[in-house]
Amino acid sequence: MESQNLPERWLRGPVENIIPLLQPVAHALLQAQDEINAMIAGLPEDMLWKTPGGKASIAFHLKHIAGVHDRLLTYAGGNQLSDQQMRFLKSEGISDPTITLSTLLSDLNKQFDTSLQALTNFTTESLTEPRGVGRKQFPSTVIGLLFHIAEHTMRHTGQLLVTIAVLK
Repeated sequence: MESQNLPERWLRGPVENIIPLLQPVAHALLQAQDEINAMIAGLPEDMLWKTPGGKASIAFHLKHIAGVHDRLLTYAGGNQLSDQQMRFLKSEGISDPTITLSTLLSDLNKQFDTSLQALTNFTTESLTEPRGVGRKQFPSTVIGLLFHIAEHTMRHTGQLLVTIAVLK
């Protein structure tokens, strides 16, 4: 059966090895992954770095979603960002014509897989543990960070959909 005939991810049952409280996060990530892969299929490379109306490019959204997952999972694990993560953050919006759509999509799909695997490591008890975000250590919790991964991913998935529609 083709994925277009399947119900949305949240209607397909629980994701294996992920606790019930994180099922909505897993479902949102899987739904975004499905939608992004579908909307990117057949996209011409020359659209990758275009910024319609001065708004973010397709490439930015693809890089940013992957980067947000990586950074927020780092904070959820109780760690601070590495120099490499900081460099990636600074590079997200910089046009680089040597980066292909195939590479961006492959990197994003790998990060989705990594993020979903990371969700299997959290317990119900760990979700309310406090976590500091950024250099200023803004207060959050493990579940706050994991929810934000899902929310931010869906926000950029919607923006990506509109960007592609405008460029076509």
